[in-house]
Amino acid sequence: MKAAKTYIKESFEELSRVTWPTKNQAVRLTSIVLVSCLIFGLLLGFVDYIFNEMFVYVISR
Repeated sequence: MKAAKTYIKESFEELSRVTWPTKNQAVRLTSIVLVSCLIFGLLLGFVDYIFNEMFVYVISR
C-alpha cells in the first residue's frame, strides 16, 4: 500500500514539472496529426484499391 501512495505522490510531482503546450500549439499540432492521418489513410486506401484490382485481374484470367 505504501508503494501505491509513493507512486501517486511522485506522479503528481512529475505532472507539476510538465511544460504544457499553449492553446495555439495544441491546435496546430492536432491539425498536423489529423492532416497526416487523412493523407496516410487516402494513400493506404489507394494502394489497397490497386492491389484489389490486380488481384481481381489475376483471378479472372
